[in-house]
Amino acid sequence: MSTATLLRQTGQRLLLHICCGPCATYSVQRLREVGFDLTGYWHNPNIHPFSEHERRRESLLAFAQAVALPVIESEGYEVVEFLRGVAGRERRGERCAICYELRLAATARAARAGGYDAISTTLLISPYQDQALIRAIGERVAAEAGVEFYFENLRRGWAERGRLARQYDLYQQRYCGCLYSEWEALSPAARAANREARP
Repeated sequence: MSTATLLRQTGQRLLLHICCGPCATYSVQRLREVGFDLTGYWHNPNIHPFSEHERRRESLLAFAQAVALPVIESEGYEVVEFLRGVAGRERRGERCAICYELRLAATARAARAGGYDAISTTLLISPYQDQALIRAIGERVAAEAGVEFYFENLRRGWAERGRLARQYDLYQQRYCGCLYSEWEALSPAARAANREARP
């Protein structure tokens, strides 16, 4: 029996890493539908600048209050840790792997400390993220922490995510989060350079 099937049947406590309010909308709805007792977890040291980090955090907390979702917030703003981690590895894909690991490892540690059975992430809803890589990293860091990683392809809810974000009047960002993704999203030259650099 797969981990996903087992967790669906038992309805265990799941700590859900949340990247932003809009991505939480469908993800929370879906994971509650399959029976999880959910708590959100906010840890996103990649988000730059600090004002953007706070705007996304506040948007998430407004949504969480509206749907009675408890949220644990990691302390501080660890953007320096993120920047040190990706220094020299700034290319899209390479930096993203480091970013996934920072966020998911922190979630797994928090889950172990809080007695949760499993972790997952709202990153699984985005068509712009590397879902296979998220799953591989999630399963590894969860196992290291002694919890499970719940994987489900949440992309089927991407359109519903947009509708729900508008319904709850949530801030919808224009880039993934880090300064490199902001540059790539807003600069045609950066997008072109990034395409040419891909293998």
